[in-house]
Formats: sequence, C-alpha cells, structure tokens
Amino acid sequence: MEQAIHCKGEVYPAGGPGLFLLGRAEEIAQRLAGEYEEQVQLIYLDPPFGTGDTFSVKLAAGKARLTIPAYSDTLGQEEYLSMMRAVLSACKRLLARDGSLYLHIDYRMSHQLRFLLDEIFGAQNFMNEIVWAYKSGGRSTRHYSRKHDTILFYRKSKSVYFNIAAVGIPRGPEKRNNMKRSVDAHGRVCFSIRSGGKTYTYTEDTPVFPSDVWDDVEHLHQRDPERTGFSTQKPEALLRRIILASSRPGDLVCDLFSGSGTTAAVAAKLGRRFLVCDASPVAMQLLRARQLVSQSEPTFFDGGQALRILYDAPPYADLTPQVALQDTEGIIRIVYHGAGEQRLAYLAAGERNQDGLFCPRSYALSPTPGTVITLPHLPNACLQACNYAGQMAFFKL
Repeated sequence: MEQAIHCKGEVYPAGGPGLFLLGRAEEIAQRLAGEYEEQVQLIYLDPPFGTGDTFSVKLAAGKARLTIPAYSDTLGQEEYLSMMRAVLSACKRLLARDGSLYLHIDYRMSHQLRFLLDEIFGAQNFMNEIVWAYKSGGRSTRHYSRKHDTILFYRKSKSVYFNIAAVGIPRGPEKRNNMKRSVDAHGRVCFSIRSGGKTYTYTEDTPVFPSDVWDDVEHLHQRDPERTGFSTQKPEALLRRIILASSRPGDLVCDLFSGSGTTAAVAAKLGRRFLVCDASPVAMQLLRARQLVSQSEPTFFDGGQALRILYDAPPYADLTPQVALQDTEGIIRIVYHGAGEQRLAYLAAGERNQDGLFCPRSYALSPTPGTVITLPHLPNACLQACNYAGQMAFFKL
C-alpha cells in the first residue's frame, strides 16, 4: 500500500435507499432545511433525554467485549432547549405540507418540549401524546417506577397524511369485554354487542387500531437479536408502526439523531427512503454495518438501492492494517493479517471517484487474520479500514 489518502464520503449501490450525514443535528438540520425544504414526509426524533449521563456502545469484537463512548447527554437545560429549538425549527421547514413529526422523549424534558412544539408548529397541529409503556428496567421504592416514554406527535398542517388502517391488527378469536361470541355462516368467529339501541358485530378479522397508549411493543432486552450494543436503542416494532401510519412507500423519512440506525433500517425494509444524521462516528459505523449486513451476499454487484455516507470532518485515525496484495489474472486479492493492537470493524476495497467519494467493490465486516477481499484493477484503487469507534483510514493501493 502507498500513503494514506482522504475521502469525504462513501457511496454503495446497496444498503439504502438513503443518506447518512456525520455531524451535529442542529448544524446538519439547518443545511438540510435548505436542500430538502418541504420534501420530507415523516420525521422521527429520539434526542438525548437530558439525563446528565454519558452513554456507551457495547460490542463483541471476536472473543473480546468492547465498551466505546457513544454520546454525552450533559447539556444544561438552557443549552439543551436552544439546540432543540434549532432542530425543530429546521424540521418544520423540512416537512412536506402533509408531513408529520414524532418526538420521542421522557419525563425530564417532555413538558418543555411540548411548549416548544406548540410554539413552532402551533398548538392546533398537536395530534397525540403517545405513551410507550414497557416492563423492563428496575423498580423504585421511593416513587412509582417510571415505565414509559412519551412520543409527541405533531402535523405540519391540517392536510396531514395519516393512515391508521396500516397499523391495525386482527381482533382475534378471544372474547373481549361483554361481547357475545358466535360463529357466522362462513365459519368465522364473531362478536356482537348492543349499545344505544344498535347491535355492533365484529369478526375475528376486523382490525383493531392502536390507541395513544402503546403497551404492546416490547422494550429491547439484553439478548434480543436486534441488539446492536447501543444502550438507548429503540425496537424496530416501534418505528414500524410510526413509519407505516405516517408515510407511504417511496416517501422520505428523516431522523436527526440516528443512534443505532433503527429508523434507517426500518424505512429501508418498508420501501421508504431515509435521510439520517448523527454526531457520533460510532453511530455511522453501526448504520453502515447494519445496512450492509442485511444484504444476502457481501458484494455490491446485486443492483441494490444506493446508500451514501458523507462527512465534513472525517474521523480519521492512525490505523495501520497489515495486508498482502496478490495479483492474479487481473484481480487483486487483499489478504488481511491484522492491525496491531487495533480491532477492525470493517475493511473494504474500492476506488476513489472524481468527487472524492470512496466506492467500495468488496468488503468484510469484523475481519480476522486470513480474511480475503478482492478487487479488479482500477485507476484509483484504495483500501478503507474502520475500527469499532467509527474512526477510519484510507490507503491508495
């Protein structure tokens, strides 16, 4: 390998369709508001909760366990609300006329942010205060245990798109309340109840729509297969309900506090485009890995949807991957031997295009000594190495 080179982003034919931006939400949001004004259908925000704590990501790297700082939730109240004012003001500009915003928060800041949303969006555009109730976590004897988050749901205007039918679930065969159970001529289980002089009948297939108390979505447990190691990760089921109810296939979904990458992951699975950002390089690494691992094969020649990752200030690190290059019939085999004391989360080979973006052709997640990736001869061939903290280095081949 030759000297280290610089790239300002990455572009993949697979893993999208979407864009990740590395940067602070209040700064990125202002820039996006100009470029994507009134183009975003749905915004989901899961900002810091004002806890005063620092949060980490716990990852498995081979047989070792790594704990990596992810973000600090230590802003004072005045600074925190100033940051959120900038973000929410930009969000209003980003939203389409029929768009909506979901702000996920807890008891610490929910009252202040409700006032802020009323000011920016207008109290008349408040839709719901959703309670996400869960059973996990500790128990308190000094007060009632705090077992819910609050999701504040606002619209951009009266023309809001909202499709609750998209998140209905079948009533099922079990009896509810004082309803009379019967079986109709088609063999379907039915329930009927008389109220106000009228009889109402429902079949077991009749959908039941969620209320503003969501106690049917479980909090992620430590051994949940969805777990990425991000301590404040939200479950895909939560985002699935929000995205299905408030967007259509092909719509643009935005998340300015990407964290573990759940919004992007669910949006892509449901056929939506995503526009997400985060200030933490580890969030960038998690999103990259999460989107790429969803591909059935570790290759970019399958015609998948594009994923772009851009960074104004790349988190470069002194990474020195030890590789051997073997040229065989026009194909370069890159054999990875290790990176000293560093543990790599990602190793990719590709080319640097004329816009300064790295375009991978093959990659390996969590490479181990002996891992091989291949690359055809390219005029601007280069290698990317990334550690678990999201720090990276590029080398010309």
